[in-house]
Amino acid sequence: MSETLTICFANNKGGSGKSTTCSNVGYFLAESGKRVLLVDGDMQLNLSLAFFDEEKVLSFAAGEKNLYRAIQKQSDISECIVHTAYEGLDLVPSSTLMSSIEFELFSKWQREYILKKCLQKVKESSAYDYILIDAPPTLGGWVMNILAASDYLIVPVEASPWGLFGLSNLFEFLSEAKNIAPDLKIGGIAVTKVDGRKNYFKQTMETLQELPAHVFETCIHLDSSIEWAQDNSKPVGKYKRSSRSSKEYEKLTEEVVQICR
Repeated sequence: MSETLTICFANNKGGSGKSTTCSNVGYFLAESGKRVLLVDGDMQLNLSLAFFDEEKVLSFAAGEKNLYRAIQKQSDISECIVHTAYEGLDLVPSSTLMSSIEFELFSKWQREYILKKCLQKVKESSAYDYILIDAPPTLGGWVMNILAASDYLIVPVEASPWGLFGLSNLFEFLSEAKNIAPDLKIGGIAVTKVDGRKNYFKQTMETLQELPAHVFETCIHLDSSIEWAQDNSKPVGKYKRSSRSSKEYEKLTEEVVQICR
């Protein structure tokens, strides 16, 4: 069996399109025949909401089959896996209790590696080709956990005046993370929420080229289909395959496969 690759999606700036990118890349990987496990690492539950309705997501959050319980017990994460409606695509849901995870990790021994240990059996089983982790829009001990558990990092960046804000902090954090996650590679920067009519898009791309990271060629444009897909708890590729964003996420997924291997 092939080695399981773990890819996390992180940016300390909120609204960058992390959950949307993680969910849609996961969907298109599964559609191409790959076995994918999604891990919702954010208390906002957006990755979970991309595949289940609010009532179901809240029931996961209040129950025992969620990431918070696995981290709390430092147990095998396979106990928390739920199946989505799509073949080859599973999910570890999040919980609103993740809001206290930083405090709870503080006193744990080898706290930066708890998620890595929880994922170990699933990863070694080669049951999945990819594990995709959606990180919260913060920098701290929990995000360090996610980086330590990952082989690659993808940074979604919103093409807007505020989209680049904080990127320097993220890259400083990544340089510190090298001590904890020495094997982590930056897969690339995925540019999202693009409005090609605005001059700022060109400026964004020029600024990103100066960073020590690959910038994916495929950009994700603003598209109402994404919001409608989210409202229906579906990936945009399932909600409206003919949409611009669906085709872009499919191309972006192909780029991710080429880079992260």
